[in-house]
Amino acid sequence: MLFKPNTPPAWDEAHLHLAIDAAGVALWSWDVDNDNLTMDQRGYGLWGLPISEFVTFDDLSSHIHPADRDRVRAAFAATRAISGRYEIDFRIMLGDQVRWVSARGRGSDEGMVGGLMFGIFIDVTGRKQAEEGHELLAGEMSHRVKNLLAIASGLTVITSRSAKTAADMARELTHRLTALGRAHDLVRPLPGHEGKAALLADILAVLLAPYDDMGAFSGRIRISVPRMGVGEKAATTLALVLHELATNSLKYGALSSETGTLDVSCLSPDNEIVIVWTERGGPPVTAPDGTGGYGSKLATRAMSEQFHGTILCDWPVEGAIITLKMDKDRLAS
Repeated sequence: MLFKPNTPPAWDEAHLHLAIDAAGVALWSWDVDNDNLTMDQRGYGLWGLPISEFVTFDDLSSHIHPADRDRVRAAFAATRAISGRYEIDFRIMLGDQVRWVSARGRGSDEGMVGGLMFGIFIDVTGRKQAEEGHELLAGEMSHRVKNLLAIASGLTVITSRSAKTAADMARELTHRLTALGRAHDLVRPLPGHEGKAALLADILAVLLAPYDDMGAFSGRIRISVPRMGVGEKAATTLALVLHELATNSLKYGALSSETGTLDVSCLSPDNEIVIVWTERGGPPVTAPDGTGGYGSKLATRAMSEQFHGTILCDWPVEGAIITLKMDKDRLAS
């Protein structure tokens, strides 16, 4: 159908329903006198409620996430004093499933008809999940930038121990920073998990090369692992965890000291892979307070989600012992 310029189409009720359905919009009305709400069929489906003549706010409250319930109730009550459009985002629970819902309307009793206020519900779960993903990525990037600055500072100190001249130090530090760049490539997520499987020993060698002294203290990092493949999806996660351990060691542990040593070994009992990270000769060790920083939480979550595994930490005064346990099949995937 063609329309003349500047002439609006003749919308009828059927057209409006088609547009509303295409947009995924649920309609609601709120009787401000008795607190009853009426919704269309999509609204009842969104909330997981049987279709009825009306529902009360208490009916809806039983599905609102407990952490949002009071806020939503107060926000709905406050909308009558808000001028213009308003929008409230909150979570609802449907069994074990969590959805994000956006309620939108007009405040200050604008558009009220016979004591009824009107508005819409929209499922915004996808948008909220994307926002949470961006926040997680921003936090991870901030953490990594801080770690890289701390690592560069630590590598400078390590290099200064063995370098005899400024030229030697510049050359050795450049080598270390280049190796750090190669190690960082292993930590960086690749789209679609590109790349091929790698050997466990190769991953460890690339990741830990920047931290090993190249002069008088050469060889203080020792790796003893069997020949074992790591799948392309698992390699990035394992690299992230090991990179976190190396960073912490350089900042607080054995690698921060001239006399510190690091031994990395691996066992393979039954269907489990066990990597033991043993530090000795560094500063006296004390168990950290609290639940750990962002990097530690990130490593713990990565071990659990990717490998169905755990990170166990022992803190004898002479050095940290960190044990990584993971499912063998998950490591090969």
